[in-house]
Amino acid sequence: MTAAQVPADDTTTSPPVACSLTMEDLAGQAGRWARLAAHALTGHTRTADGLRLDFRPDPGIEEELRALVAVETRCCPWATWTVRASATQLVLDVRAAGEGVTALHGMFTGLRQAPVPR
Repeated sequence: MTAAQVPADDTTTSPPVACSLTMEDLAGQAGRWARLAAHALTGHTRTADGLRLDFRPDPGIEEELRALVAVETRCCPWATWTVRASATQLVLDVRAAGEGVTALHGMFTGLRQAPVPR
């Protein structure tokens, strides 16, 4: 005879899928993301657990990306925000679980990719 298995209730340890920014701060953050995307975004991909944004590593882009991610990490702790940098590309991977994945898939949908340099 085996004991019944009860699923772990992780709702007490997982933060709610919500943003803690004020409307004013949210608008400012959205504007910064839009400016960064217009300058350096080269790709936007939905993943099974979130999304991936690719950027050109132009001067100042990594610093701005990391500053934006620092804000997002504080206001949206339900997601994991990871920046990887190389000489040819900056990649932002954002991951979550459950409802967080749906929220991530809806985020950044209005960003416009940067024009291809000539």
